[in-house]
Amino acid sequence: MRFLVTGGAGYIGSHTCKALAASGHTPITFDNLVYGHPWAVRWGPLEKGDIADRERLDQVINQYQPEGVIHFAAYAYVGESVKDPAKYYRNNVGGSLSLLEAMRDHGIPYIVFSSTCASYGIPEQIPIPESHPQRPINPYGQSKLMVEQMLRDFRLAYGIQSISLRYFNAAGADPDGEIGEAHDPETHLIPLVLDAASGQRPHITIFGDDYDTPDGTCIRDYIHVSDLAQAHVLAVEALTTHQPVQPAYNLGNGQGFSVKDVIATAEAVTQKRIPVQIGARRPGDPPRLVGDASAIMQDLGWKPAYADLTQIIETAWRWHQQQPYSTQ
Repeated sequence: MRFLVTGGAGYIGSHTCKALAASGHTPITFDNLVYGHPWAVRWGPLEKGDIADRERLDQVINQYQPEGVIHFAAYAYVGESVKDPAKYYRNNVGGSLSLLEAMRDHGIPYIVFSSTCASYGIPEQIPIPESHPQRPINPYGQSKLMVEQMLRDFRLAYGIQSISLRYFNAAGADPDGEIGEAHDPETHLIPLVLDAASGQRPHITIFGDDYDTPDGTCIRDYIHVSDLAQAHVLAVEALTTHQPVQPAYNLGNGQGFSVKDVIATAEAVTQKRIPVQIGARRPGDPPRLVGDASAIMQDLGWKPAYADLTQIIETAWRWHQQQPYSTQ
């Protein structure tokens, strides 16, 4: 089948395109390349365009006649969303509305949406189930929740079937080394730690070491990007074959690792000492964020293939060493 993949030149989108192709599907990447990379589009055509540009969307949909959509295109920097919420509502919400209207008008009935655990806000229980109240504490999380609400309304009014996948912390790189993480600016912990290991930055800053956790640092649920990608393939195939599904699923490993765990594992993988500085807590950082992904495991048969933190960091390190800035 043919699937339009918005944001398919980005980190998770490109890994999902590879997984789609491996399952016999054709991904059509639609990306404005603000954060995406043309080199990451290797398993189907790249069409440059913005989801807010309805005329361009219509052109690409008419050309390829996709049978479903996987929607990644979004801005995803939490801090930036607080400083410039208009940018996030315009792109993440307004752009998604443009896409959904195009789907409605062209009769495309299926969409898998890249959502986030940030829609839950401060957790009331750990691990977090899908039934947890959604109370985002920043405009990024709010924008994703608003799209989830739009999807519910479009399902009732227009019959567009959807699954929202709420990620925890995406990490790692393609085990074959063909694609990987390349954000600018980079805000994810593992690549920042590996930058410190390779001398690309002088140290890694731990934002608070006095949390109510075993070692005082924040605990997060890291999920390998290839496992995320496989979940999208399972989700879109479930929709197109009319399997009974929930409207939203968590994607996580169900176990948490602290910032110090990540640094210690990275030192073991890289065989390098990683300089550390302790900084002040960041506002809004919960001590623990761990997801309950049992529902997608039960309903769609999804199971993480790279659940071990060492595996995740090993794939990220192999990718990191291939980059032109690496000193290795």
